Amino acid sequence: MSFLVNLLVGLLFGIGLVVSGMSNPAKVLNFLDPFGPWDPSLAFVMGGAVVVAFVGYRLVLKRKRPLMDSVFHLPTRKDLDRRLFAGAAIFGIGWGLGGLCPGPALTALGLTAPGVLTFLPAMFVGLMLARSATGIESRRGG
Repeated sequence: MSFLVNLLVGLLFGIGLVVSGMSNPAKVLNFLDPFGPWDPSLAFVMGGAVVVAFVGYRLVLKRKRPLMDSVFHLPTRKDLDRRLFAGAAIFGIGWGLGGLCPGPALTALGLTAPGVLTFLPAMFVGLMLARSATGIESRRGG
């Protein structure tokens, strides 16, 4: 049952990315270029997402437990360190150069958007390098 719920939520998220234009690298790059052909429409997409997440978290966290698990899995660390800033900078540089971030890139693969076949392998190589450099294991692999 959990797999089906995750699949449906992922499909809904993917549809939202396509409808909003977040899976279109050209639209994202135009949003990131305020001195060129700037397209502010993605600011409304991001603002809407922040409002929905803010309200959603407030409602969901009033529950004793999630619907599909026994406990909520929330981050416990609140410190800011070098790894966090380095990761955010690398993510931002990749987003600015490629016009994609991981979720929209996977969605854009199905749309055969230009550059995705270069971006996705580079993203997976980057993930593997980061894991090996930091010694971080995947949550499920342990």
